Amino acid sequence: MTFNSKKIGIFLVPVFLLISAFAQAQLVKPPKWTFTFEPKELQVGETANLVFEVQIPIGWYVYSNDFDEDLGPWLTKFIPSDSEDFSIASNLKAINPKKKFDEIWEGDITYFMGKGRFEQPIIIQSTSGVIKGTLRYQMCNDVSCTNFEDDIEIRFIAKESSRSAATSEAAVITDSKANLEEGPEKLVDSATEASPFGLVDGPASGEAGQSGDELKQTPVEPQDFTTEGETESLWGFIVLAFLAGLAALVTPCVFPMIPMTVSFFTGRSKSRAQGIRQAMIYGISIISIYTVAGTAVAAIQGPEFANWLATHWIPNVFFFGIFIVFALAFLGMFELNLPSSFVNKIDAKAEKGGLGGVFFMAFTLVLVSFSCTGPIVGSILISSAGGELVKPVLGMFAFGLAFAIPFTLFAIFPEWMQRLPKSGGWLNTVKVVLGFLELALAFKFLSIADLVYHWGILDRDIFLAIWIVIFSALGFYLLGKIKLPHDSKLDYIGVPRLLLALLTFAFVVHMIPGLWGAPLKILSGYLPPITTQQFKLEEGITSVKSANTSGEVIKYGDLLKIPHGIPGYFDYEQALAAAKKEGKPLLIDFTGHGCVNCRKMEENVWVDPQVLKRLREDFVMVALYIDERLELPESEWYTSSYDAKMKKTLGKQNADFQITRFNNNAQPYYVILDHQEQLLAKPRGYNTDIAAFVEFLDGANREFEMRK
Repeated sequence: MTFNSKKIGIFLVPVFLLISAFAQAQLVKPPKWTFTFEPKELQVGETANLVFEVQIPIGWYVYSNDFDEDLGPWLTKFIPSDSEDFSIASNLKAINPKKKFDEIWEGDITYFMGKGRFEQPIIIQSTSGVIKGTLRYQMCNDVSCTNFEDDIEIRFIAKESSRSAATSEAAVITDSKANLEEGPEKLVDSATEASPFGLVDGPASGEAGQSGDELKQTPVEPQDFTTEGETESLWGFIVLAFLAGLAALVTPCVFPMIPMTVSFFTGRSKSRAQGIRQAMIYGISIISIYTVAGTAVAAIQGPEFANWLATHWIPNVFFFGIFIVFALAFLGMFELNLPSSFVNKIDAKAEKGGLGGVFFMAFTLVLVSFSCTGPIVGSILISSAGGELVKPVLGMFAFGLAFAIPFTLFAIFPEWMQRLPKSGGWLNTVKVVLGFLELALAFKFLSIADLVYHWGILDRDIFLAIWIVIFSALGFYLLGKIKLPHDSKLDYIGVPRLLLALLTFAFVVHMIPGLWGAPLKILSGYLPPITTQQFKLEEGITSVKSANTSGEVIKYGDLLKIPHGIPGYFDYEQALAAAKKEGKPLLIDFTGHGCVNCRKMEENVWVDPQVLKRLREDFVMVALYIDERLELPESEWYTSSYDAKMKKTLGKQNADFQITRFNNNAQPYYVILDHQEQLLAKPRGYNTDIAAFVEFLDGANREFEMRK
C-alpha cells in the first residue's frame, strides 16, 4: 500500500472534476415565459388577448393575482408602458390557478405549479407597433422566495380592415431582469423564449425603410446565461455523488486513515458474526452521519458552516496537530493508543453490540477527513439550503455509501490487513512512509490558516523548503541511510524500494526550482499561491496597487494580490466603476485563500499566454475572496436576506454576494458582466481546458461589443 504524493496528485484529478460538476449544478433557473396573441390575426380597433404562459422549475410555484393583495405575497401584474399602439381593455386574468389556505399568510392564496397561464385583454390601436411593459411576479418554494420584474417588448402587425386576414407574427423580445427586492437576484437573467440578442440576420424590426414583410423576424435560440451542466437528472446526480465518494477516498487526509481506522476492529471481534455486525454498523454509521448530519448542517447553518470548517484557523490548526501526532506515531516515537478507561467503556459497549464505540470511530473518521471532503460535500449541501431537500439527501447518501464501502469491507475481513507483517519489515516501512507523508500534509492545513489570517509564517518558499527536507529524508530512509525505531535489519534494498526512493528524489528535484519562483504546475493548489513567494528570479507577481497605473487607491490592495501581474480590484463596486470608466467588461473571480482548484486554475490556465494577455488587457478583474477574515467597519455590516445572519467580514460578504446573486457557493467561479451588471456569458467553474477558457473570454467580449 505504498504510495507517493505525485500519485495522489494524479488520483485527485477525478475529485476536482467532480467538484467542478457539482459547482455547475447549483443555479435554479427562473421561470420561462412565452407570449402569444389570441387570435393570431390582429385587427385595429378590436380586442385581442395577449397570452402569458409560464414554465415553472420543479419545487417552485408562482403566485397568481386573484386573491387579497394585502395578505403579503406579490400578485402577478402586467404594468404597461404608455403607448399609442395599444390600450388595456381589462385586468390581467389568471386561467385556472390552484387555490389553498396558506398558514403563513393566514388566508386563501392562488398559485401555479409546473405551468401557468395568464391572459391580458388589449385593444390594438395601430397597424404595427410594440407592446411594452413590466411583468411583475414572485416565485417561491417552501424555504425562500424570489421577486422578478421582467421588461418585455412584443412587436405586432395588424390590418385596418376587420374582414381582412391579418398576417401577424409576434417577435418576442424579453430583457429579463431578475431583481430580488433587497438586491439578491439582480444579476441572474430570466430565461425566456427569445432575447434582445436572439434576433439575427439583418437590422432590428421597425427600422425606417422596411416593408411589412421585412418586419417578420425568425426568433433563434436565446443565449443561455445559466451555469453549464445545470440541468441534470436526479439519477445522474446520485451517480455523480457516488463517484465523488469513491474519489474522496484517495485524498491526502482520507487514504492514510484507512489502515489506522480499520486496525480498531482487528482482533476485537469475539466471533465472525460479531465482526460482520460491527462492520455493518460502522458503515451504516458513516452513511448516517453524512446523510443526517450533513443535510441538517445545510438546513440550519447553510454552506457558510462548511466554509468555516475548511478555512477557519481552529479546525485547520486542530487538523495540523492531529496529523503531526499521527506522523510521530507512524515514525515510531510512541504507540498511538486510546486511553485505557475509554477502551474499557468501548469494550463494555462491544459486549452489547458495541454500537456506541463503533459509531464514535465512524464519527472520528468523518470529522478528521472533512477538510478534504468538505468542498465536495459543501457543493451538495447548498442544494439543501436552497430548499431542495430530496436531492441533497440522496446525494449525501450516495456519497456516504461510496465512502463507507472500503472501510466496511476491511472491517469485515480484517485478515486482509493482518496478512501484512506484524512488526518490522514491509509493514513498518509502510508505516514510516505514511508518517513522512502525514508530516508533509500537516503543513497544508497550517498553510490554509496562515493564508486566510495573513500570519506570514508559511510563505511559498518556506513551505517548499519544509517539503524538500521532509521528502529528502524519506528518500534517504528508503535507501537505508536513516534508521528509525522498530526498523528491521536491512541487508539489501529491494527493487520496489529502490524505485520508490528514486521517485521520491525526482520529486525533490522537481520542487527545488520552486524556491526561485518556478510555477510547479503539478503541485499548484497544494502549495501556497505564488503571490506569497519571497524570493524569485523573474518578477511574475505584481501587487495590484503597483499594477494599477491610474494612481487610484485600491481597496484592500495592501492585503490581497492577484497573480501574474494582472491588474484588478478586490471590491465589487470599485471594480464596476473602473470597468465603466475603461469601457471593458467586468470579470468576477470568486476565489479563496484555501481554494485548491483556484490555485490550479491560476497556475495551469491563467499562465497560458493567450489567457494571460486577455486577462491583462481585455477585462477589469475583481477577485472576491470568500474566506477573507478582514472585519469591516461596523457601518458596512449588514444582515443577509439569504440566512438572516450579520455579515461582518469581507469574506462573508463576498460569499453572501455569490450565493444571493448567483445561487452558487463553489470556487473558483468566474462571472463576466456588462456595465448594466448583466451576464455576458455562462459562468464557469473549475475547468483546466485552456481553449474553452479562451472561448469563454472571447465570447463574453464579442457579446459586450454587440451590446454597445
